Amino acid sequence: MPRVLCRSYTISGRVQGVFFRASTAREATHLKLVGWAKNLPNGDVEVLARGEFGQLADLERWLATGPPMADVDSVEVRPEDTEKFQHLTDFQTG
Repeated sequence: MPRVLCRSYTISGRVQGVFFRASTAREATHLKLVGWAKNLPNGDVEVLARGEFGQLADLERWLATGPPMADVDSVEVRPEDTEKFQHLTDFQTG
């Protein structure tokens, strides 16, 4: 049985106002991940995703570029407590 992991990502650059959250939700749903994407007050986007290692790796590669209008400067990755987010059932934007 595949191991479920949880990661949070902080994406900086020109990532607000370019459909980053909606595009991330589509990509995460396609990868069968659960979690969320939300704008941060400083202009970054925060993404939390829970799923299998390969799914998370695919999302991380996608986040490094984002949607066509985005200009990603960096993606900071942090492990999260998978049990803390076991209640998530879909991927949402906030």
